[in-house]
Amino acid sequence: MASEGPDGLRVLRPDDWDVWYDTLLRAFGGVPEAAEERELWRELTEFDRFLGVWDGSACVGTAGAFSFRLTVPGGASVSAAGVTMVGVAATHRRRGVLTSMMRRQLDDVRSWGEPLAVLTASEPDIYGRFGYGVATYALGAEIDTGRVRLSVPAGTDDVRLRYAAPAEVLGACEAVYAQLVPRRPGMLARLPKWERVGLLDPESEREGASPLQCVVAERGGRIVGYARYRVKLGWGESGHDGTVILEDLAAPDPAVDAALWRFLFGIDLTSTLVARGRPVDDTWQYLVSDTRRCRPRLRDSLYLRPVEVGAALEARTYAAPVDVVLDVEDAFCPWNTGRWRLSGDAKGATCGRTTDAADLALSVRELGSAYLGGVSLAALAAAGRVRELRAGALTEASVAFGAAGPAPWLPHGF
Repeated sequence: MASEGPDGLRVLRPDDWDVWYDTLLRAFGGVPEAAEERELWRELTEFDRFLGVWDGSACVGTAGAFSFRLTVPGGASVSAAGVTMVGVAATHRRRGVLTSMMRRQLDDVRSWGEPLAVLTASEPDIYGRFGYGVATYALGAEIDTGRVRLSVPAGTDDVRLRYAAPAEVLGACEAVYAQLVPRRPGMLARLPKWERVGLLDPESEREGASPLQCVVAERGGRIVGYARYRVKLGWGESGHDGTVILEDLAAPDPAVDAALWRFLFGIDLTSTLVARGRPVDDTWQYLVSDTRRCRPRLRDSLYLRPVEVGAALEARTYAAPVDVVLDVEDAFCPWNTGRWRLSGDAKGATCGRTTDAADLALSVRELGSAYLGGVSLAALAAAGRVRELRAGALTEASVAFGAAGPAPWLPHGF
């Protein structure tokens, strides 16, 4: 594929990165980033997978696609393009700049043999027209730790906790994270250098809280879990009113998980624990004495689009036997449009073109939403976004696509 077209769309060149990145920052408000953060994103940039749109010497559009591997139902790790850093200069809106980048990008992803594209959306209504559907949600909470108690499972007292400098235990913490990746759909297998993103700690983004802190959980002298957090102290007429802000927590079993949450609940001079971006089935919900005083809330997280419908549906397994013909509509990637027969179960699946009568009709956006098992096909049908053409097919497909294990979850942005 040519590296440059008549519209000024071209693959990003290393010498253009600073101008390109400044264009991106301006599109997101123009707030400069700390030098450490900026340099890390430059190191992570895969130049042959990043695009810019140029009007003469001015960069007016940015988009990239990291090469990720995403866990899908059944535990397989599937190649996925992590769409990122998408921005258009305000001076060049409504001129087709975004559409041209999305068109080129999805053509490229297909040529790379990656069946999925994923992203997080600053404005969710933008990406539906390009076939992306919300596939995972994230749980947030603001827990009143002065009133809410935890009931912990057996073995919690046997877990040893200690403070550690985040950078000094980074390798061991990354090994814990890697253990969890195949267990939950939506998780990303991190390539080298990505572990450093979780340690970025610019003072300008702390909002008065402490530098990043870390506590690790150990058994037999080996690190088996960790929590990274900040503390923001506060004082009121009644005394201390500090807040713990949880940035990341990973644990392989219930006792380690509970030990870390109990630690966060008990930090001195604090009465609130703020957690963001956690799995919707996060365990603390079933340990607390009063869910209402935790103020749980949901937010959309990962958006997913099948780039190659057949390959995407074959890459995952299914919670129950399924044999359905899907009539898929995909105006932006027409190679997906048409009827596909999906046959599969918990052991594997096949999906190929067919001329048989369709059982369900849906767009690729709905297929992306249902793909990881976090959004029900039946719920989408109730909203009028999936049509049942054969009686019973909707129930069959909904059960099969559903999450048989942990809920899908995106652990961090990109």
